[in-house]
Amino acid sequence: MVVPPWLSVPPPGYGGLEQVVAGLVDALVDRGHAVTVIGAGAAHGTAGDFLATLDELQYDRLGESLPELAHLARVNHLLSAVDFDVVHDHTTIGPLVAGRRAVPTVATVHGNPVGEYGTVLSDTDQGVGLVAISHAQRRLNPRLPWVGTVHNAMEVGGFPRKTGPGDGPVLWLARFSPDKGPDLAIHACREAGLPLVLAGKCSEPAEQRYFDEAVRPLLGPDVTVVRDADREAALRLLVEASCLIMPIQWEEPFGIVMLEAMATGTPVVALRRGAVPELVRPGVTGLICERPEELPAALREAPRLDPADCVAHVARTFSVERMAVGYEEVYRRFLAAATPRTGTREPARVTPA
Repeated sequence: MVVPPWLSVPPPGYGGLEQVVAGLVDALVDRGHAVTVIGAGAAHGTAGDFLATLDELQYDRLGESLPELAHLARVNHLLSAVDFDVVHDHTTIGPLVAGRRAVPTVATVHGNPVGEYGTVLSDTDQGVGLVAISHAQRRLNPRLPWVGTVHNAMEVGGFPRKTGPGDGPVLWLARFSPDKGPDLAIHACREAGLPLVLAGKCSEPAEQRYFDEAVRPLLGPDVTVVRDADREAALRLLVEASCLIMPIQWEEPFGIVMLEAMATGTPVVALRRGAVPELVRPGVTGLICERPEELPAALREAPRLDPADCVAHVARTFSVERMAVGYEEVYRRFLAAATPRTGTREPARVTPA
């Protein structure tokens, strides 16, 4: 299981990809598989073994290309010495270099497969299979070498949850970006007469610039800002919220925060973009709006939904076991059809870090 070099698995705060991978690793181990996570840093919190390409996480260089390229070069070196059946890559540019491996690789696409990213994915080695995280994501670029679609998932057992309908503020929880629509969240809550908490990742220069230029001028006494909340704080905000607002302005490939909200019993109010219709059950676990003008009324209505229905929906439809079974099917189908790879492998014992 190859992860980017930026964050630990699971992450201490922001990091939906790493949270999903942690759940997948634990579920695969529970199902009897030997799993090794290859990442950076000294610590991890999964049931799998761990190999590190670097002693330190590279979070402070997030957005640069060389750290991930160097990480993947080291990954390929490690893979040449260990006898694995399949590599599951979660990095951005892993599919571009996976053809150099002797081990078959499937790669989960965590972003939107269009634009420059689509160009990279279109040059994927023919022996590498891509996995989509939603049907909406896959439809954006159907010509890529997809070998399956497996929804992200999470284990709801450890989540705090509300015991009744929430009467707290509306919560927006995302990175500060125009794609995530924090300005629309402010306008919708203001029109609905509801207080809003903007809890956003704001650590990269582009995020800080967007916050200062587009969000800060809209702030008022009805808006509370929480920047770079850790996971414990984010979960507390979700439990306290009356609902989660997702006024997204792009084709969201998944949106793990919607699962996190529903897992705490908090309904979701979202615009119909990307994978939203695949995650939210309208009138049961949230409300889906066609236009921003519909958001205020939905924000007032959503707190009446039953929190237990939200939790049950995630537990039934987006369980980590269901995700693990989906990936098992992808691995088996891909390996059965894979062309034998070139290169040599020397069996070796993997020692947990």
